[in-house]
Amino acid sequence: MGTLANKIDFAVVLSVTKANPNGDPLNGNRPRQNYDGYGEISDVALKRKIRNRLQDMGEAIFVQSNDRKSDSYSSLRERADANPELGKMLKAKTRDNDEFARVACREWLDVRSFGQVFAFKSGNVSVGVRGPVSVRTATSIDPIDITSMQITKSVNSEPGAARGSDTMGMKHRVDTGVYIFCGSMNPQLAEKTGFTDEDAERFKQALVSLFENDTSSARPEGSMEVHTVYWWTHNSKLGQYSSAKVHRSLTFERLVEEAKHFEDYKFVVQPLEGLNVEIIDGQ
Repeated sequence: MGTLANKIDFAVVLSVTKANPNGDPLNGNRPRQNYDGYGEISDVALKRKIRNRLQDMGEAIFVQSNDRKSDSYSSLRERADANPELGKMLKAKTRDNDEFARVACREWLDVRSFGQVFAFKSGNVSVGVRGPVSVRTATSIDPIDITSMQITKSVNSEPGAARGSDTMGMKHRVDTGVYIFCGSMNPQLAEKTGFTDEDAERFKQALVSLFENDTSSARPEGSMEVHTVYWWTHNSKLGQYSSAKVHRSLTFERLVEEAKHFEDYKFVVQPLEGLNVEIIDGQ
């Protein structure tokens, strides 16, 4: 099985309706927003969702959420130790870092996709893997409106205690917003990690269904939706165009004066000679 043959660029259009797509812990968990009022979803949050979808699809994932673990390991070190080859290298006084990276990439899809830093105190391990898949922060097309509401707790936390005054808190949401994020896949880096065309296809499937099985109190079922995935496959490893130019070829126009919903925009891909785009509807 060969590694990724040609450069790939992609873009995803998604919408948010009465949900908190990515809370900012430094700002009371309010939805992320830049200084110009545009909403943001961090690349780290997007990668987390991609990992979750790949895990749902049966792929081996190294960086798993504690609430979505598919094994019994409580740390990355334990998960690495559980691999016979890596466990042996972690216990050795000296190791071949390239071989360590090769085994890790073969074992876990997210490592050979995004890369990973293996840094463990015990054994003085420090191995870095640079992955071929890059994902940019999602940004809303227009500034977003954030609604905040006060919430209360009306039950006792401890048995036998008299009911005290309700605990006050705040919950924040984006009423409506349309976001775009872009990314790329680099064949040269794919050769080093073993990322294949089949891996890229699985990655595409994860993007199309990104918010399936992602329900929480902040993101109720149906409040986050992928509308369209744009997928450009170049005809060479270097690519015919820069990723910036490819991503910039996805344009939009507002169909109403105050555009808020996906239906209020028209998305158009400006043609680039010799480069075709596959357009996939979200689930």
